[in-house]
Amino acid sequence: MADWGIRPAVRADVETVAELRAVVLRADLERLGRYDARRVRQRLRDGFEPEHTWAIEVGGLFAGCVALRPDADARCHWLEHFYLAPGFQGGGIGSGVLGELLERCDRDGVPVVRLNVLRGSPARRLYARHGFTVEIGDYEDPVDVFMVREAPTRRRP
Repeated sequence: MADWGIRPAVRADVETVAELRAVVLRADLERLGRYDARRVRQRLRDGFEPEHTWAIEVGGLFAGCVALRPDADARCHWLEHFYLAPGFQGGGIGSGVLGELLERCDRDGVPVVRLNVLRGSPARRLYARHGFTVEIGDYEDPVDVFMVREAPTRRRP
């Protein structure tokens, strides 16, 4: 695994992250019949919250991003905008970043982390390896699958 680090994102990162999102999601969105070059970038711009986002760097170069946002009533955190540039995928960086964020959540007493992943995305395997399961109920639609991870002390036997 390459040496990586995370730094707090700043508002000026928004266009770099929007472009990365368009690159990373394109194949899955095209497969689902949902790719729109303008919309994929604009949705990121509209939801970008630098105070809850980190830039992932490898050797000082921007390699990706991830956000961990508390929900409105602070009962869970949402893992969002987790994108790693194609040249950095498959080397353990994503797993390392996700593991570090989940350890922080556990230390801070965050009871639940939720996310949504595009149906058929290979990223779903990464999330499953880190303890995420598909939410029970009507949490799948034609595009997204919603997953949840409870803190280790909250997990059911």
